[in-house]
Amino acid sequence: MPDRAFADWTRERQQRIEQVLDGLLPSAEAPGSPRLAAAMRYATLGGGKRMRPLLAYAAAELAGGARDDVDRCAAAVEFIHAYSLIHDDLPCMDDDALRRGKPTCHIAFGVATALLAGDALQSLAFATLAGARRMSLNGCRLLADAAGHAGMAGGQQLDLDATGAALDVGALNTLHALKTGALIRAAVRLGAACGRTLDGHEARALDAYAAAAGLAFQVVDDVLDVEGSDATLGKTAGKDAVQNKSTFVTLLGLEPARRRSQALHAEAVAALEPLGAAGGRLVQLADWIASRKS
Repeated sequence: MPDRAFADWTRERQQRIEQVLDGLLPSAEAPGSPRLAAAMRYATLGGGKRMRPLLAYAAAELAGGARDDVDRCAAAVEFIHAYSLIHDDLPCMDDDALRRGKPTCHIAFGVATALLAGDALQSLAFATLAGARRMSLNGCRLLADAAGHAGMAGGQQLDLDATGAALDVGALNTLHALKTGALIRAAVRLGAACGRTLDGHEARALDAYAAAAGLAFQVVDDVLDVEGSDATLGKTAGKDAVQNKSTFVTLLGLEPARRRSQALHAEAVAALEPLGAAGGRLVQLADWIASRKS
């Protein structure tokens, strides 16, 4: 049976980050284009698991940070994630028509406006992070690295390059460590930076946790792409097979991929063992990542 306290904690923070995002996004009355503001809000609000903000809040708790200090860090990471989804769905990328159970941004607003909405969300992410009370320039650099050539954008290019090609498991690990894992690691690091300064041992433990949890998330995603439906996933199921992409399922098989996600979950939990009870919330999030159905 799910932990009621964890379910309450998750729901509270999902509602909290939704309100924070709503307050930071431009309104129709803000200077600039009302249509662009509407596209930004459409792509960001009212959907998604908010996993990255949840990781930021949990890491901040471990480091003794206050929720008020984490809000902008969590929002900045989510703005980067929202921008990446808009661009990922564009016809020049994965060309998808469904995201979070509704038409993708470029279907709803047109390709040009969707492209600008992604650009504007990326800018808003850094403006948001720069305004965080406990954040330094190092935090902005951390998020930039996670989103850029050596992170998410670089991983997306590797994904494009690999379409129709046969990758080995090592290459696929590298691809997703950048495309998916870099922003997950940034969420954990930025959340922890809102509390006390961690020693090297603690920081390494969090990095190892985030790396394993991030890869577990992707392996589960690959399994769900095969087993899920458009309705349960909120996006197009079976897309990887149609696009002839290498996934953990195509390389390992369905059952071995499930076992791989379980092994990565165990690795994430083990990384936190030296931190004791302080890592409990992050352990629960690892459990949630490994057992999710959407």
